[in-house]
Amino acid sequence: MAVKIRLRRMGQKKAPFYRIIVADSRSPRDGKFIDEIGTYDPNLEPSAVTINEEAAKKWLANGAQPTEVVAKLLKQAGIEK
Repeated sequence: MAVKIRLRRMGQKKAPFYRIIVADSRSPRDGKFIDEIGTYDPNLEPSAVTINEEAAKKWLANGAQPTEVVAKLLKQAGIEK
């Protein structure tokens, strides 16, 4: 089972808010997920990112692959593979 760390879209139309989740790569974008490790709000200036550092490191150590956007957010938060 391939596990990804990716964004789940929430919020109203034209006002997105994202949750950073760990999910099976085969599940749909807003479908079933394994764990929620943070949030990302691009509507604020500057963008607000909160990530549970321990959970993120645990999932990366277990082989979860972040998407490109999540990898950038993790790098900004100072979390490396």
